[in-house]
Amino acid sequence: MTPLCTYDGPVWRILPEGAVDDPAMPARAPEGRFHHSGQIAAYASLSAEGAHVAIRRYLGDGVARLLVPMWLRSGLVADVRQVSAASVVWQDMRAGGAVSPTWAYSDKARAAGAQAMLYSSRSRPDLSHVVVFAPSCLGLVGPITPFKA
Repeated sequence: MTPLCTYDGPVWRILPEGAVDDPAMPARAPEGRFHHSGQIAAYASLSAEGAHVAIRRYLGDGVARLLVPMWLRSGLVADVRQVSAASVVWQDMRAGGAVSPTWAYSDKARAAGAQAMLYSSRSRPDLSHVVVFAPSCLGLVGPITPFKA
């Protein structure tokens, strides 16, 4: 794990319409790319374009969504953007009963005291995402706008 760094800048989340009352809320799913076993994780992207790319896999569910601009401020951020194995398709492995290999990266970052972790987009490595382990580091900056797929 590289030393923890500082991140003080904008991030974007795409959330269901009903979730914007608490835009820093963690993911509702019990497991995700970088959370399991009751861990807290709020997923965001470092650009609006990245947020659009990240949500594509989930768009067939018919849920109305909003683009939520936020600000992440933390001096305890792990950066695994140079680790390609952190951006594998974890869902297929997990569906087969295997432990997601991506969890090792977030578990290590959490153990080092990280409040968030930067990682590269799997389908667009030029874009970056962030998983926030301490949602109190996130603040709404707005304006919230309709998400258009």
